[in-house]
Amino acid sequence: NLNPVLRSVLEINPHARVQAEEADRQRRSNSHHPRSFSHGVPMLLKDTIATDDKMNTTAGSYALLGSVVGQDAGVVEKLLNVGAVILGKASLTEWYSFRALAKIPNGWCARGGQAQLLQDPCGSSSGSAISMAANMVTVSLGSETHSSILCPADYNSVVRLKPTVGLTSRAGVVPISSRQDTIGPMARTVADAVNLLDAIVGFDPGDSEATSEAAQFIPDGGYKQFLNEDRIIG
Repeated sequence: NLNPVLRSVLEINPHARVQAEEADRQRRSNSHHPRSFSHGVPMLLKDTIATDDKMNTTAGSYALLGSVVGQDAGVVEKLLNVGAVILGKASLTEWYSFRALAKIPNGWCARGGQAQLLQDPCGSSSGSAISMAANMVTVSLGSETHSSILCPADYNSVVRLKPTVGLTSRAGVVPISSRQDTIGPMARTVADAVNLLDAIVGFDPGDSEATSEAAQFIPDGGYKQFLNEDRIIG
């Protein structure tokens, strides 16, 4: 209902319902088994994060439409391992706007057209932020080289976390700069963002140099242990 107006989602995962039904079955079969925050939770991925399924990974461009990826991106593999439901691919500023800096409108790509027509959604993770703001999905993943998570989340009034480079794997994600690229969550609450972060951080052999260095600083027990109002003081 919303996407013809907002144009923030490029395509829906045809297997999403199957993934959701499997998550429901698992919960029914063993209701006392501890589940991750992401188990059965629908989420969108920026259309630069590879999924080895029926969906495309195109950076918003027709140039990659129909191409086949070798495997799931590192962060996608982690999400599937904890039972997440990959709902679809979010729109973005095509090729992160790096193909023609400052000459492509924020939120525009050939495949989806102009997202959020009436105002500047910022870029390049615009579709991920718009979909969160419009309550189209529970959480979403964006990527950042320079302000591509921070700015669209700011413009669309959603919570975002930009992880330290290497805290999350960039393997299987369309790259710009290995010194700057990072993958991070968008959500409506700090708690949701932190729980999603916990699901995607850690070592990945596909991005071994960066993730092995950053993994040393992941706190035992993850980040959700710091979700305490008292910790905001100072």
